[in-house]
Amino acid sequence: MKRLITATALLLASSSLASAEGVLNLYNWGNYTSPELLAKFEKDTGIKVSVTDYDSNTTALAKIEAGGAGFDLVVPSANYVGIFRDKGLLTELDLSKLPNHKNIAADWMDVDWDPGRAYSVPWLWGSTGVGVNTSVYKGDINTSAIWLDVPDELKGKVNVTPEMNDVVALATMYAGGEFCTEDVEVLKKTRDILMAAKPHWMSMDYGMEDKMATNDVAASVYWNGAILRARLKNPDVAYGYPKEGFILWMDSIALLKDAQNVENAYTFINYILEPEHAAMLSAFARYSNGVAGSEEFMPEDMKDAPEVVVPEEFKAAGHFLPACSPKAQEYITAIWTELQK
Repeated sequence: MKRLITATALLLASSSLASAEGVLNLYNWGNYTSPELLAKFEKDTGIKVSVTDYDSNTTALAKIEAGGAGFDLVVPSANYVGIFRDKGLLTELDLSKLPNHKNIAADWMDVDWDPGRAYSVPWLWGSTGVGVNTSVYKGDINTSAIWLDVPDELKGKVNVTPEMNDVVALATMYAGGEFCTEDVEVLKKTRDILMAAKPHWMSMDYGMEDKMATNDVAASVYWNGAILRARLKNPDVAYGYPKEGFILWMDSIALLKDAQNVENAYTFINYILEPEHAAMLSAFARYSNGVAGSEEFMPEDMKDAPEVVVPEEFKAAGHFLPACSPKAQEYITAIWTELQK
């Protein structure tokens, strides 16, 4: 889910991408694919990877479901892998073509959203919490009160990333409920909390790495890797884990049903399951990966980074988002629509 959004998607020369020997078409979150890795992959294999960006799971799903896009691989979040699979948009992986499948760390192998990793392999994983400029606010940052009961010091200086499920989930947990609930009272409380908080926000936007680093924004609901990158530019930036509940996520790469460059896709999937290459993805985007043995190749400044290593006291508050029932998703969308007005 979660990521370093930019406005620079590659332009397509036609309505569908070309299929050709030595080509691979990857559909991924914006600015989430290491250029160094792609250059090394092309040098090692002769396969050139074309990357097209998207800014949300819903955008990616709609584009692929419409057909004719010509993508080979996609990188959905945990709660969307099952949706892609159940809609018949993914191909079950041929593990005989993925000898490095064995490198997937045990914690990330038999996951709820893809048991046994039959349809996907790990890309990167992280959390959604709050980034805060501690020169502006000296209080507790490990709470969603930062943006839902905004302290006076932060009023008019808070950004909320426009990710529907993340925002509503965090607010629901702050209200004492569980995401995907169909409890109308909890949902009303969630809506009321969000609507009361909104006047104290300055924006609902992406691009927080630079804006927090330059003090243009004092706090933001955002992803841990981007906040780490902001802290490396501005040491006043810190990452908070809301004790009321925060989101854990993993993005996984999957082979699309209508992929045209299937063998090249398998070559790429197997390549990123090499520990050294998985670490290259992490070093670029600043998120953890799910490949065993990659630790020794990770940047030193990530090995004990507070944005990467969840403090023991907050581990129980981290939750992966489930796929909601249609009724629950309808409620969530209604809350989001009202919030956007």
